[in-house]
Amino acid sequence: MFKRIFTLLFLVIAISFSGCFYDKEDILYPPDPCVATGSTYSSTVSPIISSRCYSCHGSDVAAINGGGNVLDSYNSLKPFATNGKLLGVINHASGYSPMPKNSAKLSSCEINKITDWVNSGALNN
Repeated sequence: MFKRIFTLLFLVIAISFSGCFYDKEDILYPPDPCVATGSTYSSTVSPIISSRCYSCHGSDVAAINGGGNVLDSYNSLKPFATNGKLLGVINHASGYSPMPKNSAKLSSCEINKITDWVNSGALNN
């Protein structure tokens, strides 16, 4: 009888302490890997554009595949950022041709980073 009570008491204590492990906030709610604030052209926007847009909008192929829209430098991207077309096409907004064409939409993280950059003035930083 004493052995059963001891075993039961041991199990209750063990279960009580093991439940505390999952009360750690960083384990339950890991930080968002996408930080979309403080986006800059050189470290944030340019890598996204080069990896997702240059296949059609690089200077070598834009006349053939990209409708003549070259996006391979800050100076060529800035007009599209300031007139609203960049955000319209990457958000697949009504009235805009969804980009990238024939490819998956940019991730929400990528879109948020570009949006932050545009909303911060689309600076060459």
